Amino acid sequence: MDDGARLAPLFGANIDPGVANIDEAFARARLADEHGLDLVAVQDHPYNPDFLDTWTLLAALGASTQRVHVGANVLSTPLHPPAMLAKAAASLDVLTGGRVELGLGAGASPEGIAALGGPRLVDPGERFRAFRESIEVIRGLWASGGQPFTFVGEFHQIDGATFGPSPAHPIRIWTGVLGPRALRLTGAVADGLLISSSYVPTDQLPEINRLVDEGAAAAGRAPSAIRRGYNLMGVLETGTGEGRVRSRRPGMIVGPAGRWVDEIVRFYEDYRQDTFTFWPVAGDERAQIERFAREVAPAVRARLTHPGQA
Repeated sequence: MDDGARLAPLFGANIDPGVANIDEAFARARLADEHGLDLVAVQDHPYNPDFLDTWTLLAALGASTQRVHVGANVLSTPLHPPAMLAKAAASLDVLTGGRVELGLGAGASPEGIAALGGPRLVDPGERFRAFRESIEVIRGLWASGGQPFTFVGEFHQIDGATFGPSPAHPIRIWTGVLGPRALRLTGAVADGLLISSSYVPTDQLPEINRLVDEGAAAAGRAPSAIRRGYNLMGVLETGTGEGRVRSRRPGMIVGPAGRWVDEIVRFYEDYRQDTFTFWPVAGDERAQIERFAREVAPAVRARLTHPGQA
């Protein structure tokens, strides 16, 4: 169902929300900002006591950068009431001059969510319906234009809320989902999908793309309107040799810049992935992110603009 159109690739860097090394988070964000990456992304596991609150960290990162977009990869929606999340995202978008990306998930740990006072939604159907409602509320409030907004759902109710401020730009909503219903929902209502190479190998991507495309077609949208984000976990080695670090799980990329360039071009051309967030996993992360920004991202852009170039 691919309509043949392609979005230009985007490149990002993962930022760890760990409390133990807060300075590292800001150093990575500054590197991304200064060296031309498109976005920085922070995971959201608030039940982990060693992690900062993701949204608070994103606000601080947004204030310390000038150009790069900031976003969650992805927020646990059961712990973020959708009306307040819509306001928080719009507010940060205004404060950063239109640099917010909103990644949303249904919640990876029902037990951890319940421990923090969130709803205990164990049934997959309930989790899906609550997730869908969250997106509907956020979209509805953003589009309300200052008029009273009401939503009566199974899990969320909004009673004549007058919303503001409006976002400074059309904030992209990304979903971090894998179930068939949620993938079709992504195609119908979201702007992008975020999945990880170490959990979703390439042989699963055609089926994932098919389900997203089905959702887009059913909603009257072009499949090319939905970005396909791939979190790339691995090690960007120095030099030309490989093998200094062994891959710890399938889907991780371990090798020098040339191999990373080849793999990303393959993901883009053969599997329709177009947004790549580098997630270094074996130490020396700051230096690896800088090399990703300086050597990998520009080379991929050049290859995709000029296919004959090495």
